[in-house]
Amino acid sequence: MTPVADLIRRDFTAPAPGLRMVGDITCLPTFEGWLYLATVIDLHTREIVGHAMAEHMRTDLVCDAIDLAAARGFINDDAVFHSDRGVQYTSGQFRAALAEQKIRASVGRVGSCYDNAVAEAFFATLKTEIGATIWRTRSQARQDVFTYLHYYNHTRLHSTIGHNTPAETRTNHYHQASAA
Repeated sequence: MTPVADLIRRDFTAPAPGLRMVGDITCLPTFEGWLYLATVIDLHTREIVGHAMAEHMRTDLVCDAIDLAAARGFINDDAVFHSDRGVQYTSGQFRAALAEQKIRASVGRVGSCYDNAVAEAFFATLKTEIGATIWRTRSQARQDVFTYLHYYNHTRLHSTIGHNTPAETRTNHYHQASAA
């Protein structure tokens, strides 16, 4: 298999939505066992454009997150998706999923959390703001994550994007582009 380069190189910016994304997986504790969350974050808007949750960390989880982002129309052809070197992200199945969506793969160096800092920072923010807890059920955890993702994308202000919400940033970009 052809090695994957680091196309982001710690430049966590993008000139427009849909061009450069990052993602990762985190685990959330429940009394029923772990719930795993995979995300796709747009580097222009900081919006969570795709996500998936499951009781497992198999490659299907990250493929589902990419597929949701693409189905929602949030990823352009020839976009870059950057991740760590986890087995899910370096698998042939995931590379095929990216190729099907016309997305180029990018991975950071081994053992360097800084190479995927935006994804790592999102999970730290989620776990801080949602409240460190052990949910009774995976269903309750899922509901809390859905609620948080809506809040994060539509209400929470981000200093990185001019103290706007991710959804406002995306909308503002397209309004400015159509006015030009």
